[in-house]
Amino acid sequence: MANKLDTLLAGLARERSTGALQVGRSGTIFLSDGRVTYMECAQTPSVERLLAARGLMSEAALRRLQADGGCERLLAEGPLTPGELQYAVLGGVLDAAFFLLPAGGARPKFRPGERHWLGGQWFFDVPGLVRECARRRAQLARIWPSADVDTLPVRPLPRLPGHGVTLSRVQWEVIVRADQKATPLELAKQIGRPAYPVLLAVRRLAASGLLAAPDLPQRREHGERAPHDLPQRRKPGGHPPHDPLAPAQPLGPPMTGDPTDLALLMRLKKALEELS
Repeated sequence: MANKLDTLLAGLARERSTGALQVGRSGTIFLSDGRVTYMECAQTPSVERLLAARGLMSEAALRRLQADGGCERLLAEGPLTPGELQYAVLGGVLDAAFFLLPAGGARPKFRPGERHWLGGQWFFDVPGLVRECARRRAQLARIWPSADVDTLPVRPLPRLPGHGVTLSRVQWEVIVRADQKATPLELAKQIGRPAYPVLLAVRRLAASGLLAAPDLPQRREHGERAPHDLPQRRKPGGHPPHDPLAPAQPLGPPMTGDPTDLALLMRLKKALEELS
């Protein structure tokens, strides 16, 4: 379902508008002839930060280029190829769109004619961005249904629940940087990676049972359960599991008394004993 920002962007696209749409303090969307060319979001690392994290150029050097010569000078004198810059802008815009498009509360303000110095490297149609954001939310929900891990501090278990584990590069960076205080979005800025891949990594860690259970607040308003309550089957018309208002899901796979589950556990136990 489209929100007010989606509707406003669709109108600017029909009018082939050029300028910047500021969404309060959440971020800014830049358009050229009705197509999105760049997005800034307060919650996600900027393209400048991502380029600096890769060791290509410092953020200070990028700011100097922005003030003197702009994107043309960056491509002419900097270490970036046009393809590398396009790829960086693509990742940064998709990352910002995921968090900025659902933003509400602030009244957007459009400034005609304003452009971003890194804009024009890639053009995005508004419906395509909305579809990509929906696809990413569905992907997160398939990996781990509770969105609580997206906003709470990342707390890896002090001891592995098994004999070994295989981690991706992003998961490893998250585990190494996790200090029991930083949230996934804060870790993304520290690591210098787009925020969405970090969210994916954290949800996969949660699905693998590698994160400590969060200290969730007691939430009994609107019929929501507390964390220690037994999970209940969702009633028709209730919040889907990936909705921020949905009841929190426990970390780790659910345990039941089903004989099939017990038989599977016994076979796994026997296999692990044979390997050890």
